[in-house]
Amino acid sequence: MNEPSTTLITGGGSGIGAATARRLLDRGERVAVTGRGEDRLRAFAEELGAPEALLTLTGDASDPAAVQAAVDATVKRFGRLDAVVANAGTATHDTLAEGDPEGWREMVLTNVLGPALLIRAALPALKATRGRIVLVGSVAGFVHTPGNLYGATKWAVTGLAENTRRMVTGDGVGVTLIAPGRVETPFWDGLGALPDGLLLTADQVADSLVWALGQPEGVDVNNVIIRPVGQPV
Repeated sequence: MNEPSTTLITGGGSGIGAATARRLLDRGERVAVTGRGEDRLRAFAEELGAPEALLTLTGDASDPAAVQAAVDATVKRFGRLDAVVANAGTATHDTLAEGDPEGWREMVLTNVLGPALLIRAALPALKATRGRIVLVGSVAGFVHTPGNLYGATKWAVTGLAENTRRMVTGDGVGVTLIAPGRVETPFWDGLGALPDGLLLTADQVADSLVWALGQPEGVDVNNVIIRPVGQPV
């Protein structure tokens, strides 16, 4: 009998990350999730009945020491690492003309540095298992929006995915960019209301993410763009 796969998800206590973790656990796999909010992670684990196959780790996705510690703790707990999902992200919902540079700093570090740190920390373990890297980008990383620095960070993630693929494909490691359009998640907190029109659910995006993780050995799905029907750009 094959040993269950182990996946580490950053920003896994809510939204797309939490939905993905639930699906993987339902499949009998093992999951580690990170997040900055200890209470949120505790509540997520309790909601699921605190299963042995779930490891929650408090830490900042843009902190090199915290990311390395999360990878090390996952491998120590489960004995291996088969996939990582760089899901942690944030947005300031402002423009270059009117935004707060202090908010930009956190956004750029979380959205761009965070995935890079996860790749660096996890790569030795992923080479050993010929595992997979999934980066959660955005449609905003493929289209231009006036004055949108958040979109620029997601363009960086789009480039990071392909640059990483070219670096690791010879090691048997797969790389997938999942780029959702508008999704009904805590991403929109602070705006007062969700945007108009149909939105994807976190569960729908998680389905695509788990599909990418579950590809047969030797298959490398690289770019998956998902929009709700009716989103024109």
